Amino acid sequence: MTLSAPKRLAALTLGAAFVFAACGSGSTPSPSSGAGAAAGSINISGSSTVEPISTGVAEAFKEANPDFNFTIEGPGTGDGFKRFCAGETDISDASRKIKDEEVQSCADSGIDYVELKIAYDGITVMTSPENSAVTCLSFPDLYALTGPQSTGFDTWSAAQDLARSLGSDTVLPDAVLPITGPGEESGTYDTYVELVIAPIASTQDPAQESVTRPDYTSSANDNVIIEGITGSPTSLGWVGFAFAEENSDKVKEIEVAKEANGTCVAPTAESIADGSYPLSRPLFIYVNTARAMENPAVTDYVDYYLTAGTISTVLETVPYVALPDSELDATRQAWEDAR
Repeated sequence: MTLSAPKRLAALTLGAAFVFAACGSGSTPSPSSGAGAAAGSINISGSSTVEPISTGVAEAFKEANPDFNFTIEGPGTGDGFKRFCAGETDISDASRKIKDEEVQSCADSGIDYVELKIAYDGITVMTSPENSAVTCLSFPDLYALTGPQSTGFDTWSAAQDLARSLGSDTVLPDAVLPITGPGEESGTYDTYVELVIAPIASTQDPAQESVTRPDYTSSANDNVIIEGITGSPTSLGWVGFAFAEENSDKVKEIEVAKEANGTCVAPTAESIADGSYPLSRPLFIYVNTARAMENPAVTDYVDYYLTAGTISTVLETVPYVALPDSELDATRQAWEDAR
């Protein structure tokens, strides 16, 4: 099992104990196969953002079912779908919906699947705590700083004219601009591009609406991104909300406005849940339905994943946002229909 966030997973191990305490009290049903009855192995790959949720559920499930084993890796949503559509994994963790080309890749390989929404997350834009000059950035500001037209800008103020042309009155400081963020293999990158870059690029240069500027330090490792933010007093970057929260003593979270000069909203569990934070996103698992039919361990694990109380208890250990009851019911129904 590949662990990219020790702090998160340590918390999740503690959370697993709470899950099974709840099972013992009757507030959370035991796994469908019965405690201790589930056996076999599953293989999961994909989003580093979803990895700690799936890992927390798996650790809790294994505690009651010692013969159940799992491998969970978080190389990124895109890399996870490559493995999933090649038939190498049972479940793919994803911080975005599957893309059309990935749908086709799975179809070409004869991989049938079900999409299950399991939680909400947000993307946090960050800088160093020493950067007092920046407290809020709008989508136009972020485009001017990180979009394809900003290639070569090595100071914040170099993006000023572009931001102004997009209607922003934000004053960008005359300071160096080291950027660290997820790479193209990451669902966090894809979601950032979809929400921030693409809508503006479509009016500026449609040929580049699916990319950020290429000249920044990119990494699939969230810890590397945090190190990049802490490495300069005027840094800029973005990462999943959960990981930013866990490192809130090291980074400064920037409020975000969707429109130029619009209302600034801080990333919080509440603003992500109600959709007021502009960089909110759903999280998913994709289950290979043939593998679920062939391997009872897959079905038992997903059954438990969606059992009342399981996700909500695991999510108490990390700052992701649980689905409203109506949406979780819809997820359960989608799983029942697929089974």
